[in-house]
Amino acid sequence: MADYSVTQITGVILAGGRGQRMGGVEKGLQLLQGKPLLTHVLERLQPQVSQVLINANRNAERYAAFGHPVIADLITGYAGPLAGLHAALSAVTSDLVLTVPCDSPSLPHDLASRLIDALNAGSVRVAVASVESKAEPAFCLVHRSALSSLSAYLAAGGRKMGAWQDSVNACRVNFDDQATAFRNINSPDDLAEFGQ
Repeated sequence: MADYSVTQITGVILAGGRGQRMGGVEKGLQLLQGKPLLTHVLERLQPQVSQVLINANRNAERYAAFGHPVIADLITGYAGPLAGLHAALSAVTSDLVLTVPCDSPSLPHDLASRLIDALNAGSVRVAVASVESKAEPAFCLVHRSALSSLSAYLAAGGRKMGAWQDSVNACRVNFDDQATAFRNINSPDDLAEFGQ
């Protein structure tokens, strides 16, 4: 049984996509209720972790203005959120990395504590949030030792976050009590609807 604590977690906000469904703009910089989406995510994530990184492949200077280090994918071609996790695991010195997407402004305040409880309770290296038996792959806590497995998966052409998590027997952590916390904003319509 492990004995990890939140002081060993680096939080990583995944903002490395192309925002195609948002019209090609940076999702994390879009305004919701007068604040960038990234600000909403930071306000919920920062109290749960020891430090925060922002994974972004464009507009690094604008993201750096939020006061946290910005890291780009090491794998070229916008390989998806797994590439962001890979970049984070390659950059950190902490034991654990917690990923959250930049477009989920209502993420749970107890995301880190509940995922770390799952790692401490078992012999797994990855814990993933789950709602109604469906994984929320972008909300995951990963031990640094999983980097070699992830690197091999990406090198073989794998890109699906959930498939890689399944391959390492990730533990799913039930968040049915906070199902709406994982709602994300993918389009201008979503943004308008969420802001009402």
